[in-house]
Amino acid sequence: MAKQPLEKLLPKAGMSIYKLVRMASDRAVELAEGKPKLVNAHGSEKETTVALEEIIQGKVVARHAIDEGFCSPDGDVQEAKAENGS
Repeated sequence: MAKQPLEKLLPKAGMSIYKLVRMASDRAVELAEGKPKLVNAHGSEKETTVALEEIIQGKVVARHAIDEGFCSPDGDVQEAKAENGS
């Protein structure tokens, strides 16, 4: 996997570098603990690289986005809007 550009990552974290770092680090810890990868990755890819790719692909979203109804836990924005009546 190539390095992930910040321009693609920041919008996924509400334009907050702090939130992006927390999302990526929390997910990297989950991967290190044995949780399955949500994207195709080689076995030699570091957990942080995989976590960033998952964020870019929308497989991992900020918890506040789920709590506030911006997207469903599986990342489906449209489904969450329908559930909230929006």
